[in-house]
Amino acid sequence: MRKNSKLANLYLALMIIITYIPIVITVVYSFNESKISTVWSGVSLKWYQELFRDRDIREALKNSLVLAFFCCSLSAIIGTLGAVGMSKRKTKINHMIEYLATIPIMIPEIILGMVFLAVFSLLSIPFGMTTLVIAHTSFCIPYVLLNVKARLAGMDESLEEAARDLGATRFRAFIDIVLPLISPAILSGVLLSFAMSFDDVVISIFVTGPRVNILPVKIYTKIKTGVTPEINALATVLLAATVCMIFLSGWIGRRAGRLENKEEEDEKGN
Repeated sequence: MRKNSKLANLYLALMIIITYIPIVITVVYSFNESKISTVWSGVSLKWYQELFRDRDIREALKNSLVLAFFCCSLSAIIGTLGAVGMSKRKTKINHMIEYLATIPIMIPEIILGMVFLAVFSLLSIPFGMTTLVIAHTSFCIPYVLLNVKARLAGMDESLEEAARDLGATRFRAFIDIVLPLISPAILSGVLLSFAMSFDDVVISIFVTGPRVNILPVKIYTKIKTGVTPEINALATVLLAATVCMIFLSGWIGRRAGRLENKEEEDEKGN
């Protein structure tokens, strides 16, 4: 038993070292005063100052934020409507529809990028922000759909039925009863979608245009000439933003679960 425990701890330690040591090194060297990444010459914040003075980086950041905003908005609308529609129409093909809806996050990104490239070329759609929004929305929708579907599965349907019995229309019952209850799941899915869209490189390279530059692609083109402390600083900022998004998404999901459990306990108490 002790032998198995030691092996498990050793395996866990190796996984942590392999996964997190490169991240820690990147963060540490973003504060390196030297221009050469491999030479440590002291602690400095000058590379963060250089980063925020870079006009190309600011332009790419603005494009990435605009792209993420449109993708999250469309994903929230389509994913929520899809989840609600699937919960209302319980047919034999529901599982197949759910499987098809989650395919974009299961297919390797390079294949998905090549598919979008072929389709957009076939339809003669100019590559740029439009193609980026379409491509990113397609793989962001499942994050919202799955979150909302899970929330709807645990929701008490009698609440909506009671609203309908009191004279509310189907749309009014959805706005006043269902939407507030599923809003934490929608927000959680939107935050995950934002993180996935903001960090995507592979698909973006295939569908971006020459006049539109987004932050992940900008980083990729910069590191071709070597990793500089400025790139380390940019990677650290993106890492911090992504981690905050993921933790916020998880916190919202846990808070919604606690509220749901509290409501069930209150109902049992009454």
